[in-house]
Amino acid sequence: MKKITAVIPFNQQPYFERMLQPILESPLIEKVLILRREPLAPSWPKCDTIEADSLSSSGAWNTLLHNIRTEYLLLINDLHEILIVPGSMERFLDVADSTTAGMVFSDYYEEKDGALTEHPVNDYQTGSIRDDFDFGPVMVFSMPAIRGALEQYGTVIKTKHAGLYDVRLKVSINTPPFHIQEFLYIKAVKDSINSRHEEHFDYVDPGNYAAQKELEDAATQHLRNIGAYLHPEFKTVPPSVYPFPVEASVIIPVRNRTHTIADAIRSALSQETNFPFNVIVVDNHSTDGTTAVLSWLAGENPAVKHIIPSRFDLSIGGCWNEAVSFGHCGRYAVQLDSDDLYRSRDALQKMVDIFRHGDFAMVIGAYTLVNESLEEIAPGLIDHSEWTDTNGHNNALRVNGLGAPRAFDTSLIRGIGFLNVGYGEDYAIALRLSREYRIGRIYESLYLCRRWKGNTDAALSVERRNRNDAFKDKIRTMEIMARQKLNRENRPKG
Repeated sequence: MKKITAVIPFNQQPYFERMLQPILESPLIEKVLILRREPLAPSWPKCDTIEADSLSSSGAWNTLLHNIRTEYLLLINDLHEILIVPGSMERFLDVADSTTAGMVFSDYYEEKDGALTEHPVNDYQTGSIRDDFDFGPVMVFSMPAIRGALEQYGTVIKTKHAGLYDVRLKVSINTPPFHIQEFLYIKAVKDSINSRHEEHFDYVDPGNYAAQKELEDAATQHLRNIGAYLHPEFKTVPPSVYPFPVEASVIIPVRNRTHTIADAIRSALSQETNFPFNVIVVDNHSTDGTTAVLSWLAGENPAVKHIIPSRFDLSIGGCWNEAVSFGHCGRYAVQLDSDDLYRSRDALQKMVDIFRHGDFAMVIGAYTLVNESLEEIAPGLIDHSEWTDTNGHNNALRVNGLGAPRAFDTSLIRGIGFLNVGYGEDYAIALRLSREYRIGRIYESLYLCRRWKGNTDAALSVERRNRNDAFKDKIRTMEIMARQKLNRENRPKG
């Protein structure tokens, strides 16, 4: 049987030795490399130490590549207690050997207070290039696959934060990761799944700029390696062929938001502009009294256009299509969710001004997370400052969203259309537009995003989060394929 080198981050918790024991006892393990910031003379057999903070640094990977002589690398990338159950290592190796995958990963159990719950993870696909893809804390790499990928696509980039990310992207090109849909180990946790995800949009916490830049560099190089990188060369937004009754329309899709919809509409109507605008509310067959509220508001103010679609199969994206195709829609269609508010009276003016002074298909602002009482909550301002005019359209494939509020050139949107889905429709249209056109940005907060227990993304189950993540990965897969095709078509002949 082929031998394995295990790599484990050191932990001073009492469970570390308990976690280490079954790994050391396995006849498949030839060596265990323990990651530690300071030198350590391990007393355990088969163990050596590597001085490194984590597997995120290129230095750690260069040391690993120099020291590992086995065919496989078992990587535990977590500080929680991980229990590799009997037979699991054999299963990992059997699947790795039979599939010739560059890396295999599996579902696992989470243990809390003596109870086990299932934690499935997603299949890997071409579009799974976001840096927070959930492989689980245990991965088994083929060392020949790693060495072959680094030989073909370049050594690990010089980095403190993107080493593991860079390695798995390079390995994935020729030998994609393989998901074993079996629960092969147990992760002990102290917090619940819901409490860990009570705070939303953690992935856009401003965090460390240096880390974001290194992750962007790795993702951009990956796009170059697979022929999906796009140079910062953009088409001119074509002039509109439609007459527009107003310059802008605030678009509000809504279903069953009777306690927030009036505030949202009043926020839109309070905007002070030097152009005419209206508010188009697409009422997706509400059943809680929202329709009555909208009928009253539309009767009070002719700028409020209340639409009830004839179709019953529409989701958020479908409601947007109804709004932008509506004859009263303005030249620019500007987002406002039914439970959110504009931060100030000049938000709409600022977004339209960006369109007027630049050649943009879309404009995206920044927002602030608040609670139901409009008090700021962590992480506060979400400005997506990782965006750059030269590489934002490529880096957009790495991150999980582009921000809010979003505004669109209505003529372009009518020709492309939103996906008729309730999650990721905004991300999909932004990727599609950025493939060809420039996107304008505003980095000051224009918008208050209210987080409350009734939000559609509150306290999601693991299965629902997986479904959402897999869908966005599918959007990325299709977009990468489209960009590869575009590059092939634009490649000089001869």
